[in-house]
Order: sequence, then structure tokens, then C-alpha cells
Amino acid sequence: MSLVLLAACSGADDFNPAPMVEVQRRAYVHEAPASISLYTIISNENGEGAHTALLINGSQRVLWDPAGSFRHPFVPERGDLHYGITEDIRKAYIDYHVRDTHHMIVQETTISPAVANALIAEAAANGSANRATCANSTSRILREAGLDVSRTWFPKSLMRDFGALPGVSTRKIDESNVDTSHNVNFGDSPTPIPVY
Repeated sequence: MSLVLLAACSGADDFNPAPMVEVQRRAYVHEAPASISLYTIISNENGEGAHTALLINGSQRVLWDPAGSFRHPFVPERGDLHYGITEDIRKAYIDYHVRDTHHMIVQETTISPAVANALIAEAAANGSANRATCANSTSRILREAGLDVSRTWFPKSLMRDFGALPGVSTRKIDESNVDTSHNVNFGDSPTPIPVY
């Protein structure tokens, strides 16, 4: 593994799972068709992939953020799967990662509700991912759900494979176009900056 890989996905891998009652209370059903969005965080300095996450819209909308550092008091988390991903929270997650040192590539495609729910189940069953395994664990759950991507340790390799799936749209989000109007308050302390 390279130093870049070891620096990626370096969020805390110790977690106390949110109670199921909170997960159920915060569940959010998004009206759009079933879809997945792969988020790839890329360093502006060296162009290397720093993190991988997957937004899954099925019976509910969740965010698989393996070994990620994103936390919010209204977003219950169990084993790196975040629940209650409203539009404001989705925008806040992107805003949290996009800054002068990093940009994000968002790749989205529609899938069947059955595949979306299989992905949610795979992510929930995975539990907390170990540090530096964001692309590896994400590529594994995508493969387990029947999507044609290679198993990889590298966020940009997964991004390339995901981009070859049918119907994928791709956009780059950086400081020039990131949506900061998400109405998400992180509490009394300033918004933490993720460490890659």
C-alpha cells in the first residue's frame, strides 16, 4: 500500500452504534428513483484519491462512509452507515469535504430498488470499515450487489470503474460551485475538517 492510501480514509474506526430506535426515527425516504452516487474526494495538490463514499437511495436514503470522519448529531450511524440523509445533510456532507485542498467527483446512476436495498443491506452487514479501506469495502459491497466494478484499494480506480457503468453522470464539485446553503448546524463548535 502506498503512503497516499494509508493517508486516505483515516477517520476514527472506533464507533458506538446509534440505537435502532434513533435510526428508525431519523430514516429519510427520498422521492427520487432508486439510485447510487459514488463520492470520490481528490487532493488538489497531487491528484490522488483521498476518500470514497456511497450515497444509496432505496427504501430509504443512507450514506456509506467507510472509515469516514463525518459526524452530525441528527445523523445516526451504525457501522459506517449513516441514516437520515436529507437533502440538507447530503449537501452538508459534500460541503464538509470540498475545500481549497480537495475537490469531489460525484458519479450517479439509477438502479433498481432491489439493487439499492441489497446495497443498503450489504453496507449494514459490513460494519465499521478499517482505516484506509474505503475504496476496498465500497467496491466489495458494489460487487456483492451485482455491479460490475473491480475490487480495489484505490478511490480513483473505483471511480474509473464506476464511471463505466451504464447511465452514469459525472460532475466535479470544488470551491467554485459547492453548495453551502444547506442549513446544517454542527453545534457550538466549528465544523471539523476531515483528516486524509
